[in-house]
Amino acid sequence: MTMQDETNLVEDAPQGLLSDDSVAIIVGLAVLLLILGITTFYGEIAFDKKGNPFMASSLNSWLDKPGGWEWNPIHAFTGTSEKPKAIYKGVVGVALLLGIFFTALSRWMRPKADYLSYLVGFLILIALGTAANILAGQTVIKSYSLSYALWALLIGLIIGNTIKKEAFGKYGKAAFRTELYIKTGLVFLGAEVLFSRLLALGPAGILIAWVVTPIVLLTTFWFGQKVLRMKSASLNMVIAADMSVCGISAAIATAAACKAKKEELSVAVGLSLCFTAVMMTVMPMAVSWLELGPEIGGAWVGGTVDATGAVSLAGATMGPIAMETAVVVKMIQNILIGVIAFGVAAYWTTREDQANSDGEKAKSNIQISEIWIRFPKFVLGFIGASILFSIIFSVAPQGEEIVNGVIKNTKILRDWLFCLAFVCIGIDLNYQKLASQLSGGKPLILYVCGQTLNIILTLLMAILAFKYLFPGAAE
Repeated sequence: MTMQDETNLVEDAPQGLLSDDSVAIIVGLAVLLLILGITTFYGEIAFDKKGNPFMASSLNSWLDKPGGWEWNPIHAFTGTSEKPKAIYKGVVGVALLLGIFFTALSRWMRPKADYLSYLVGFLILIALGTAANILAGQTVIKSYSLSYALWALLIGLIIGNTIKKEAFGKYGKAAFRTELYIKTGLVFLGAEVLFSRLLALGPAGILIAWVVTPIVLLTTFWFGQKVLRMKSASLNMVIAADMSVCGISAAIATAAACKAKKEELSVAVGLSLCFTAVMMTVMPMAVSWLELGPEIGGAWVGGTVDATGAVSLAGATMGPIAMETAVVVKMIQNILIGVIAFGVAAYWTTREDQANSDGEKAKSNIQISEIWIRFPKFVLGFIGASILFSIIFSVAPQGEEIVNGVIKNTKILRDWLFCLAFVCIGIDLNYQKLASQLSGGKPLILYVCGQTLNIILTLLMAILAFKYLFPGAAE
């Protein structure tokens, strides 16, 4: 195995029976089914702040993350005197639920670990993730959209460049598993990607999300390779996917498919977080200035702002129609995650890997088995969750309320898993490696140029779809 192979995001450890992909699918689907059962049989109809119905259960108070606070960080766990809330129960519940499932499989993981070492290491990670969530919840920090992912990465970087991973001994070795948490979180994301969303905007939403996205992805990758001549094709692809599809989730899936290095994923995520914070503020102002209206404006925001949460917040400032349009367009984009991951895996197997190993163009007789080996298997869990919950949403009695209730809990778990993953990424990095990826400013240039193309094409496609081809589609 080469040094590059050892530093890749995807690790092929020989020990144990189950890969990270297998564990992610088992834990992800098992937890989803557990939450589905509790929500279905013990839930009661309730309404969220926006008036949307969901099936509430006792899980809502036992799965949570630290809340907002202004001066006293204790309020992140207890709420204020005016609005008390036992949030600490939710943090304990998350640690117990995920800790039990992961620990139970730790002896069969690759590399395998004993139960106690894994559990102690996992609780250390939960503590570090809790610190990241507390920082992200501070009122001023939150107003600048500096999310938990940024703070988790910074906490990890500080640890990784001071006391280092070795300070945690066998506990860190057992539980600090970047890929495991990333992939399990993406299986949870599958429950949120409902095929019925495709019908919400009809052909207009599909046209914006599924035509512009591949054009921007391929053009940005070509630009990075042929014009900027970036040394790392995997860094180029991860940035292109992050910016053109749906931010961090797409970057993670693509990084697994092309075996990107951890510092390459960190660069893409860092750029995404910075530009998302700016765009979610600037884009609604541009919509107002250009007088685009809620349908076109919402679709423009949904197709360009990276994170689903940021899209929702930006859309909310433009009104309910704009917000719904923006969120639906982004969810339709999310459906592409699995397709993009498979396409990247196939391309890397038949083109990049062959060129790197032989110095020649790819051979035409690449076997399907090689693509399957490269393909990130956790995407199957993502697709399975999406199909299952799409069916429940569409045909089950009170399907919408049940699915909404499940998603309220899985979103919490997904955020926690991504938070733990970014702590692990930071711990495994060092500043020199990270700085080397930014040398020459090419990643920043690539992101700016790709996002500029994305903004222009998405606007033109939104105008074409909602003004000329399918007027009134969002009504």
